[in-house]
Amino acid sequence: MIPKNILITGASGLIGSRLTERLLEQGYSVSHLGRTTRSGRLRSFVWDVNQNQFDRAALEGVDTIVHLAGAGVADKRWTERRKQEILESRTKSTQLLFNELKKGDHTVKTFVSASAIGYYGFESGNETLTENSAAGKDFLANVTRQWEDEANKIETLGIRLVKIRIGIVLSEKGGALKEMSRPIKLFAGSPLGSEHQYMSWIHLDDLCRIFMMAIDDERLRGPYNGTGPYAVTNRELTQAIAKALHKPLILPAVPAFVLKLLLGEMSDIVLQGSVVSSKKIQQAGFKFQFTTLEEALHDLLKR
Repeated sequence: MIPKNILITGASGLIGSRLTERLLEQGYSVSHLGRTTRSGRLRSFVWDVNQNQFDRAALEGVDTIVHLAGAGVADKRWTERRKQEILESRTKSTQLLFNELKKGDHTVKTFVSASAIGYYGFESGNETLTENSAAGKDFLANVTRQWEDEANKIETLGIRLVKIRIGIVLSEKGGALKEMSRPIKLFAGSPLGSEHQYMSWIHLDDLCRIFMMAIDDERLRGPYNGTGPYAVTNRELTQAIAKALHKPLILPAVPAFVLKLLLGEMSDIVLQGSVVSSKKIQQAGFKFQFTTLEEALHDLLKR
């Protein structure tokens, strides 16, 4: 296989940073597109989504775009202004890429877009969700649906489109695992809300391998759930982290009303959940490196 030339947006984030490392290890050529140029051995280019500015040199020699850019969903409290930023950072950036690709004079054949299991909303209960399940109706579902709608336009240009609906990513460097581990290490960890809401998790390295499969395997088209082999409840995940850290769980669950007071509408992220199936990507030939939560936590928390 001839190594491909990959352009990554949102490369400074948790997924983009690790995906860049993995691609370079496998001999791919990688460049970055962001709000500022980055020092180092990789080529980096600048765009300004709000000003509709794009450096066309970013597309030279590129055959695959991996689009990860978007404001962090859990970084700040959800004011109306922040919610608009979360939406537009995804839709406008995708629109800008579509408009640039529509001009032609490029070599891009594949577009791999991040998405999220938030597409399905938080109303599914214990129902197992697949890529054929309907979109939800809450804020994150609306964001993700509009995000995917913009990405779908790229397919009309004759470019192969793959959308990875990302679940709860486990990494020692950030995200849910880091936030949940911190209080447990201080003997202050506890489950959240009802404790029974499901969390569809995935090890960061397995997620990166799904993205790499999407880059290479031309059979893949459309949406794929980027989640692990099975979901766990919030209590099961909290207990597993505590066990891996050799720490006890002493405190009772944090009541839902407390989280709502602290986080507002954003509390839905931790108080509700969903069971999301990864069978479609497995049927396409993907094999998980970390098939159990215990294996994933052992790998991440021993580092």
